[in-house]
Amino acid sequence: MSLTSRWETAALLIVAERMGRAIRSPARDAMLSHAAAQTGLGWGFGLHEALDQTGAIVGPLLVSAVLYLQYGYQDAFAVLVFPALISIALVVSAMFVFPRPRDFELTPPALATVGITRPYWLYLAGVALVGAGYADFALISYHFGRASVVAAPVIPLLYAVAMASSGAAALILGRLFDSYGMIVVVAATSAAAIASPLVFLGGAPEVIVGIVLWGIGMATQESIMRAVIAGMSSPDRRATAFGILNAVFGVAWFVGSVLLGVVYDWSVANAAILSLLLQISAIPILLALISKDKDTTNATG
Repeated sequence: MSLTSRWETAALLIVAERMGRAIRSPARDAMLSHAAAQTGLGWGFGLHEALDQTGAIVGPLLVSAVLYLQYGYQDAFAVLVFPALISIALVVSAMFVFPRPRDFELTPPALATVGITRPYWLYLAGVALVGAGYADFALISYHFGRASVVAAPVIPLLYAVAMASSGAAALILGRLFDSYGMIVVVAATSAAAIASPLVFLGGAPEVIVGIVLWGIGMATQESIMRAVIAGMSSPDRRATAFGILNAVFGVAWFVGSVLLGVVYDWSVANAAILSLLLQISAIPILLALISKDKDTTNATG
């Protein structure tokens, strides 16, 4: 993107980057699940999310610094090649040092693997409802500007607050998940569902609370919701399980985002209520899985 001067090429590169992320995410999550067998699944995925959000904050700040020094956007994107090369070098090094991530498992897999368990498919239904009801920050920021809830320069700061709360919450939720299991997913999902009424219907004080809860919801989705999958699939099918999860969640989020956008044009209050109801409707499904949570927590060691 630092070399192109046409928006069409930039758009194509953005699509390619999203496709690359979709391709690598299942394998990455599977490797994380193996490595986290020695630290606790919740903590392992939580640490990953915290580091991910750290990058999400440092990266834009780095770009802002380049622009502040009177360089252009192409220069700013060019600077990002250095952390990208470091990341690739680390991945290549890991491939040689740890060629079999499955070896991190503390106990060898059973000879007769069960593949993907039945609770997994029920869990996907709950995850899909959460994804469908979760308001994207693009819609939230649009509402802030349209309703003049906060000044325009404050909106990016609120996003930074959300990312910071997501990173911090991921570490806390990870530890709690390792100790208490699925009930932590239920509690975090319930708290995050409250974010929509606060950000769409509240004033500035309520918005700040809502943004923090929205960040907690992101942490839940990217950490402990994924940690659950490791206990619902055998090691040899884990990448497939994560791939299906990503596909279902992505489609649900897309459909839900379109629906919330349409309803928002009709009524802001109804959009907030719809977002809340969709996410809350996942709670009974997650509660039904608590009886199966023992198997999941056993996988954390």
